[in-house]
Amino acid sequence: MSRTEWQIADFHCDALSKMLMKPELLFEEASELDVNLRRMREGGIDLQAFAIYLPEVLGRGKFEHVMGQLELYRRNIECSSERPSGVKTLLWREQAVQMQTGSKSSPWGLITLEGVDGLEGNLFYLELCFQMGVRIVGLTWNHANWAADGIMEKRGAGLTEKGKELVHLCNRIGMLLDVSHLSEKGFWELADLSERPFIASHSNSYRACPHARNLKDDQIQAIVAREGRIGLTFVPWFVKGEGEVQIEDLLPHIEQICSLGGSHHLMMGSDFDGISTKIKGLEHTGCYPKLTEILLKHYDESLVHGWLWGNAMRYLGEHLPEGKQVVI
Repeated sequence: MSRTEWQIADFHCDALSKMLMKPELLFEEASELDVNLRRMREGGIDLQAFAIYLPEVLGRGKFEHVMGQLELYRRNIECSSERPSGVKTLLWREQAVQMQTGSKSSPWGLITLEGVDGLEGNLFYLELCFQMGVRIVGLTWNHANWAADGIMEKRGAGLTEKGKELVHLCNRIGMLLDVSHLSEKGFWELADLSERPFIASHSNSYRACPHARNLKDDQIQAIVAREGRIGLTFVPWFVKGEGEVQIEDLLPHIEQICSLGGSHHLMMGSDFDGISTKIKGLEHTGCYPKLTEILLKHYDESLVHGWLWGNAMRYLGEHLPEGKQVVI
């Protein structure tokens, strides 16, 4: 398979919040954006998840902040009659299935919500987000909110009663769930409540690098057993405890996840635009070919294809909600 034929799905970036804080940035080619349209094409990115994250400088999260980032996505990233060069938005299971069987085309976007603070405890707002194209929700960022405790909240509590209601609603309407920032207790409560396989969009192995944001072995095994997915992330301090981080430093995380049965459950979740320090040689989304080359030196092509594309797309093709009169 030649470099130009490789397809990549990346399940987390923070380009939206960076564009929110710097409105002058143009998605087409702004060099300050790790993920922009030019770099997506250079890197072979056929699907990029765009997280709605509310920066702490905004203060208490409000629904208007969520709507503002959705509008920013529509206006600056999504393709339209006014901007035909943008990304198409992935909404339905049938689209994901067709993407797996079709040839490379213009890139797609997947809208996710990183923390439900901005829903203000109103579950109707979750349904509105779904109607407006959000397909994956993480209950928390690092700290506590009305739904649950985040992983950096010292008390380590789990889901609130309202948070449990939110999980049930996600199950009912077809919104997928993300545990990357959730407390350990919250992780296990969500695992018990979720009727659909869930993901950790951007988390590595705790055994390979003992950072609180990484997954313990039993958490990895739980995700694998439920046919969920784990997004390998490029946050340097989630990869290695100290020193300059090289692309090869990702390999121990891959080895550990695969040793726990996750070879067909691993995908990519870079966290580009959410980090200022980068892995050497993997500074932006246009560098994915370098990662591909290194992976191919160590692993079979079929495995690498799965990690970069196949595993993520198979998950979406099985667990996104079904659409009606879908046109791709």
